[in-house]
Amino acid sequence: MNFKTFAAFVGPSVIMMLLFIAFPLASVLKQSFYITQPIYETVEVESCSPGFPDQICVTEQKSVPQLDEDGNIVEITTFVGLQSYRNVLELERAWDAVKSNGLMALQSIDFWKALRFTLTFTLLTLPLVVVFGLGIALMINNASQAIKGPVIFISLLPFIITPVIGALSINWLFRGDGILTAFIEWYLQRDVSMFAQAWTIEVLIMLYRVWHVAPFAAIVFYAGLQTVNSDALESAVIDGASRWQRMKYVVIPHLMPLIIFISMIHLMDAYRVFEEIVGFSSQGYVISLQWLTYDFLVPDQAGNRSISRASASAMLTMIGIAALLVPLLRRTWQDHKGGH
Repeated sequence: MNFKTFAAFVGPSVIMMLLFIAFPLASVLKQSFYITQPIYETVEVESCSPGFPDQICVTEQKSVPQLDEDGNIVEITTFVGLQSYRNVLELERAWDAVKSNGLMALQSIDFWKALRFTLTFTLLTLPLVVVFGLGIALMINNASQAIKGPVIFISLLPFIITPVIGALSINWLFRGDGILTAFIEWYLQRDVSMFAQAWTIEVLIMLYRVWHVAPFAAIVFYAGLQTVNSDALESAVIDGASRWQRMKYVVIPHLMPLIIFISMIHLMDAYRVFEEIVGFSSQGYVISLQWLTYDFLVPDQAGNRSISRASASAMLTMIGIAALLVPLLRRTWQDHKGGH
């Protein structure tokens, strides 16, 4: 199949979408193989003190960036291959740490620390989002027609809030003398600091993500519940099936495509967790892969940014997302083949 036949088969809009996705991806991939650095030159700088009666002048050599005719810093781009990936992964240091102190020693290396939290965050929040989303959808579906509208509106409120603002709000509730912190201290009769250790911060971040995303899953599941075959449900009732059996053998199989859809959306979104890290100010204890990429792009004291490392980190994040999506994509492909 040549390009013209392929283009006629999938359509020009799909070709444009693929090109729109491919070009930025190719640019990031290319940047991960190159390092751009300023060229420094050594100059002699004379500094004189306002001494009396004679000035004391000292000449010293300093390294300063080389400037072109327009006053811009001259930079050089060098091909380094996989060196940026090695700098991010720090495999030798990671292996030495594991041999010396076990897997927990990987927490001292930024990438592996971020990877551990990102995977934990993604895989633990996924079932919670699906379960709570389905529970909210069933609650909406079973609500009377008079209150169904307000119930849907209230259920969607957490999803309407901007992620960073929502994270900051939860942060203020638990930080310092926040309302919920004061209540917990009153109930336990002891001082509580929810942000003094990593595990409590992680729990708060995960609970916030479930609270924020479950309404989206709920509205998708609620739409799916409207298409459940009522004849199949009535037959199950006549056969003596309990509510749980009707849910297990009729409703959930019917909603399985939507469950896979929600899972794919959540995996892609949760693996890129960033807003919660900023909103909870957890960088000192908890970081994610997306935050690590951002940190590489923050200029240092000299104004330099690790663009090559950031590109390598972004590519590793995309590889991780692809690996998590493979089982779901395989299931979708098998269902598609089975349907035909």
